[in-house]
Amino acid sequence: MDEHTPVTPAWTCGTCGADWPCATKRARLLEEYQVDRAMLSVYLGSCLAAATQDLSAARGTALQDRFIGWLPREHRRM
Repeated sequence: MDEHTPVTPAWTCGTCGADWPCATKRARLLEEYQVDRAMLSVYLGSCLAAATQDLSAARGTALQDRFIGWLPREHRRM
């Protein structure tokens, strides 16, 4: 099965060539970490930190949006 893993230092998907995490990998990550979304955030945060070093020319919040901006936010009632 294709894994849709990142190819560094460009941080593109090794399977489909899209920016990583690609749409397929995002869906798989949400499924894999459905019970522990906090750990998914930690994992993607570490990927973001590494990508920031490799993609230092990225503008503004582009990398943050790409790596963690797509995560669903939990709505809590107070």
